Amino acid sequence: MTRLLRRCLCLAALAAGTVHAAPVHRVIVFVWDGMRPDAITQSDTPNLAALVKDGTFFSDNHATYPTFTMVNASSFATGAFPGTIGFYGNRFWAASAKGRDAKGAPVDFSIPVFTEDYAILSDLDARDGHAVMSVQTLLQAARKRGLSTAAVGKSGPAFLQDVHHGGVVLDENVAMPLAFARELEKAGYPLPANTPNAYDGALALEPDNGTPTAQLPTVTLKDGVSSDASDAAGAPPTASNAWLMKVYLEYILPKKKPDISVVWLRNPDSTEHIYGPGSPNYHLAVQAQDALLGQLLEKLKALHMDEDTDLIVVSDHGHSNIAGPTDLFPLRAINDGRMAGIDPKWGFSVSGGVRMADLLTRGGFHAFDGVGCVYSPVQSGIRADGSQAQPTRYDDDGHICGKPGPYTTPAYRMPAKVPGDAFVLAPNGGSEYLYQPAHDKALVARAVRYLQAQEPIGVIFVDRRYGHLPGTFPLDMVHLAGRDSPDVVLSYDYNADAMVQGFPGTLYSSMSSERGMHGSFSPVDVHNTFVAHGPSFREGFRDALPSGNVDLAPTVAAIMGIRLPGAQGRVLAEALTGKLARDASTYRVSPREEAAEPLHGLSVRRIDGSQAASSNYRPVLYMKDLKLDGHTWTYFDRAKAARD
Repeated sequence: MTRLLRRCLCLAALAAGTVHAAPVHRVIVFVWDGMRPDAITQSDTPNLAALVKDGTFFSDNHATYPTFTMVNASSFATGAFPGTIGFYGNRFWAASAKGRDAKGAPVDFSIPVFTEDYAILSDLDARDGHAVMSVQTLLQAARKRGLSTAAVGKSGPAFLQDVHHGGVVLDENVAMPLAFARELEKAGYPLPANTPNAYDGALALEPDNGTPTAQLPTVTLKDGVSSDASDAAGAPPTASNAWLMKVYLEYILPKKKPDISVVWLRNPDSTEHIYGPGSPNYHLAVQAQDALLGQLLEKLKALHMDEDTDLIVVSDHGHSNIAGPTDLFPLRAINDGRMAGIDPKWGFSVSGGVRMADLLTRGGFHAFDGVGCVYSPVQSGIRADGSQAQPTRYDDDGHICGKPGPYTTPAYRMPAKVPGDAFVLAPNGGSEYLYQPAHDKALVARAVRYLQAQEPIGVIFVDRRYGHLPGTFPLDMVHLAGRDSPDVVLSYDYNADAMVQGFPGTLYSSMSSERGMHGSFSPVDVHNTFVAHGPSFREGFRDALPSGNVDLAPTVAAIMGIRLPGAQGRVLAEALTGKLARDASTYRVSPREEAAEPLHGLSVRRIDGSQAASSNYRPVLYMKDLKLDGHTWTYFDRAKAARD
């Protein structure tokens, strides 16, 4: 039955007053990690552009803040927010956990841990009274209703969709359950190289297994650590992604026939992190991802599944280039493996990295991020005169860094016992988590005031246990207060209009040699891709109502007849067909702003240590309220601390 014929039947049913949703046999959620909506073009992504035209395009979609992969993975999985879920990845402090990672190596949970690893997520889930997520997932609820599920793709977020692996799971490190792993081997497919570590000797890889999820190494400048953003050799995850999609299309989809699938692949995000949005490899990344979408569409046709499948293409967040102000650090060309002359139009960023432990230490605080020396000669800042904002220093005998070598900031490793007056930091990129183990109100207030006087720092959210601190918002205002939440969450400042390689949006970020990042409250990071196509969704519809990643799970649940009582998002009924549909005109949208009291007379310092012209700090949270039948859903567009 064609979609046109289905629509005619639906209209006939509407006239008769007996509208029913078209039968849907499956839903496939295809996550393009870090895909910006403005990257959808006919030249780079023709398949996705066709879906946008033919299906429903959510033009005002919102990632959950903080705009990290694992935070949004938890929202996709549950339809809820971090404070309710009790999960704050990508990196957070969970010192009570213990266990090993996917490689079988012991994990030091005394420092903030990176959660994009199925074994670490399982370790966190095993803590007494601290399940990794306290809200039931969509896939769990689906199986309770007798439906089958599959989660495929990127290590961490794919597994989080089915953290108790009750269905089929295949990510870059593991195939679960054991019976499924053996099925794949018997069918002639190699397994992720770390798979045996999940089974305590019950599974051994074939001699010719290889490493099907290996990625291309980063091409660096001659300093050995900074990526060469001009490289066009290919997006590092492309081959791994292709293998994961191959297994899904050739084996999982036709043989397991999952009712709900989540396929989460790491292009373009990993490529954006390494080389930056707009770089040559970035374009290759989105082209490769679109080619996989084309393969998926062709396979659905070949299996005669195209007419009864709802396909949702969504990203977890947007993505920005890491950069500071160009008046201090102008964009530069790359030549012969080195940063070269100033090129304000088509140059690459040479700034934007901030190491919070170093920044706080220079302000007189004790701070630890659990990381050794960092050598970042480019992203720490190259001034207009060619000098480094953070000069390269050398540890000749290893007494600073643990081994000889260059560094731009020293080690801030965790001591055996964290002092009561210290801050433990979880550097996440565009936002930062601060923990104060003693919960010292005066110390937190002093640190917050110091940070408000630093130009790279944007809006700050503080736990209510510290009372009201001037110029801040409470954590619960953005759904971040809950079990194990940080004491302070801050978004680094950003410039949503600044251009790098043809794409708007730059931000400050936790120190590294990466060129792209997300996680902030910039509208570029917040507004992400969401496209839906299939019998449950309207054709050729541009949905201008605000929507969010938190709405995906309740919408899929409604389509599939699943109860999801823990969801805080809404069913996107204005985009649906059949009995679930609601007219978009019945909703009311009310933009509003929440401003914390402005601060004046601050001695504001720029990222290079110079005095800023402004001494003001005025934080504002911009949002939209969507109202229907007495219910209100709030979507956060951006948060900005103006310093004019």
